[in-house]
Amino acid sequence: MSLHGQVYERRLIWRHRLGKLFGWLCRWTTILSLVVLAVLLFTIVRQAWGWLDWGFLTHSNSYKAQNAGIMPALWGSLWAVGLTALMAVPLGVGAAVYLEEYSKPTRLTKFIQLNISNLAGVPSIVYGILGFTVFIRMFGLRDRPEKFVASLGFADITFELPLGRVVLSGACTLTLLSLPVVIIAAQEALRSVPQSIRHAALALGATKWQTIRHQVLPAALPGILTGVILSMSRAIGETAPLAVLGVASQLSFAPGRITGPVDAIQHPVKMLQAPFDQFTVIPLQIYSWISDPKPAFEHVAAAGIVVLLVVLLTLNGTAIFIRQRFQKKIRW
Repeated sequence: MSLHGQVYERRLIWRHRLGKLFGWLCRWTTILSLVVLAVLLFTIVRQAWGWLDWGFLTHSNSYKAQNAGIMPALWGSLWAVGLTALMAVPLGVGAAVYLEEYSKPTRLTKFIQLNISNLAGVPSIVYGILGFTVFIRMFGLRDRPEKFVASLGFADITFELPLGRVVLSGACTLTLLSLPVVIIAAQEALRSVPQSIRHAALALGATKWQTIRHQVLPAALPGILTGVILSMSRAIGETAPLAVLGVASQLSFAPGRITGPVDAIQHPVKMLQAPFDQFTVIPLQIYSWISDPKPAFEHVAAAGIVVLLVVLLTLNGTAIFIRQRFQKKIRW
């Protein structure tokens, strides 16, 4: 074997050793991360054991740890995340469809794309300051909020402008926070759809909108749902922007003064009034319990963390199940 062949063989052996070493490091890093996560979860569940029951889920907060409940924060989180998804998903997907399918690569679109990418990395507290200025202070034009009454025929809804520290203000702020992630994920999903699908649909006489609606969007839906899952997971655990908004960390009532699912069904007016009512969320409630000097509230906070994890896993699991169902229908 020539000298050149010997050198090449030595380098090849060295590369294989480096590859095995890198694989070994990745494997043990993953195992170590899982071990740390398991220890944290075990510690939290052990502290929450005996405190997490049905009364904890249905009672309001109290100054006594034995009577404290998470019901107002649970409903507030569900309302905030639900309204955020209702606003962020259509706006984000619509913006992605326009940027990928309709707009031309001009300087303006490149500038918009650059700003979207930059906004995805902006700290969440900046969005909180923006939401406080726009939705609560309304640029300082009004010192006192003005009340308005909207009549729906069967019920009247009372709201204020500026909105104030209500569910809708928090949802709008979280929407601004989630939009860049949804737009970028939806754009990547649309780019992953082969051009041959578009060309085939157009060749068969479909319009551009029909092609996007019936061919491109269904094929890109699994990737879009991935971005929605990531953005909503981030929104449900955010604390800094809502703290800047001045959202209360402790409340004795849920948005709309709803006491449970039966109350919401019997009084639908409360459901309509809930977006314009004060609220708190689970992360802020947990922070309030952790800050309490009484040792018993450590167990209450651990129970709140378990509830937050269950809600997060439930929402993510539902979205992943829907994504898998649509992914099975893709035939390319």
